[in-house]
Amino acid sequence: MSEITDDPQVAEFRRYLETERNASSHTIAGYLLDLTQFTTFVWPDRSAPWEWEQADRFSARGFLVNFQKQGRNPSTTGRKLSSLRSFYRFLEREGVVERNPFSGLRAPKRGKPLPEVLSVEQVGRLLDAPLKEMNALPAGKADGKKADARLIYGAYRDAAILEVLYSTGARVGELAGMNEGDMDLLSGVVKVRGKGKKERMCPLGSPACKALREMMERSGDVRPGKKRGRTTPAFLNLKGERLTPRSIERIMKKYLAAAGLAASHSPHALRHSFATHMLDAGADLRSVQELLGHASLSTTQIYTHVSVERLRKIYEEAHPRA
Repeated sequence: MSEITDDPQVAEFRRYLETERNASSHTIAGYLLDLTQFTTFVWPDRSAPWEWEQADRFSARGFLVNFQKQGRNPSTTGRKLSSLRSFYRFLEREGVVERNPFSGLRAPKRGKPLPEVLSVEQVGRLLDAPLKEMNALPAGKADGKKADARLIYGAYRDAAILEVLYSTGARVGELAGMNEGDMDLLSGVVKVRGKGKKERMCPLGSPACKALREMMERSGDVRPGKKRGRTTPAFLNLKGERLTPRSIERIMKKYLAAAGLAASHSPHALRHSFATHMLDAGADLRSVQELLGHASLSTTQIYTHVSVERLRKIYEEAHPRA
C-alpha cells in the first residue's frame, strides 16, 4: 500500500504546511492521518495518486458521518472537517480542483459534558470523613495542648466546610468569602455573595448548622485574644487567617482520598450533587436556580439531563424489557 505522501498533491501540501504555515510536526502528522483516512474511505481499492476532483459533497459528508456513527468525539470529527477543508482550499488555489466539497459543511455540535455528581451515599462518606479521621487519632493527640487544639479546630472546620458546600450548593469562592455575620444559625440561613456581587440567601440544613456551631466554638484556638465580629472570616486556616479557595480544594482532596473517592472531584462536585439530588427529590427547577444563583434557567437545566440519565440507567438495569 502506498504512503499518503506518494501523491504529488499531498506532498506539495505538506511542503506548504512546513514552509508557509510553519506548522509543527505534530500538526502535519494530524493532517496526513486525516487525508489517509479520507482516501481509504473514498478510494478503498486505489493507491496514490488520487483523482481529488472526483470527491464530491456526498463523499465529504459521508466521510464525516462515518466518524459520527463510530461514536467519535465531535471535536475529532470537527478537526477532520477542518483538515480536509484546508487541503481542498489549497488544491483550489493550485488549480487542481474547481470546488471544495467540504465548503459549507458544518462541524457536529460539541455536547456539553454532564456535571460530575456524587451519589447520596458517596456524599455521606465524604462529609463524615473529617471527624472520622480526628477520632482515629492515637490517644494523646487531643490532650488540650495548643497545637493539638488547632488540629481539632481544623477537623471541625473541615467538616463544616463540606457540610456547607453540600447544604447550600455554594461555589468554593463564595464559601471562602463567607463571614460569621453572614450566618444566622438560629434561622438556619446564610447570605451568599455570588457573581456580580449579587447576594442570595441559602438555607442551611441542621447538620450544617451543627457543624458550624462546633467549629465556631473552637475558633478561639486559632485566633487567641482576637475579637470576633460580623466581618470575621467564617473559615480560618491554622494561623487564624481567611482560607483561600485553593486551600479549600486541597482540603477536599484530602477527604476524598479518606472516603475512597476519586481525587479528580473538585468542590464544584458538591454543588453539582446538591442540585441533582434536589431535583431527584422533586424540587422545582426555578427554586434550584435561585439557590444556585444562576442568572439563566437554561444554566440550571443541565441538571435535569443528569437526572434523566440516572433514571435511564436505573430503567435499563431494572426493567425486564429495557
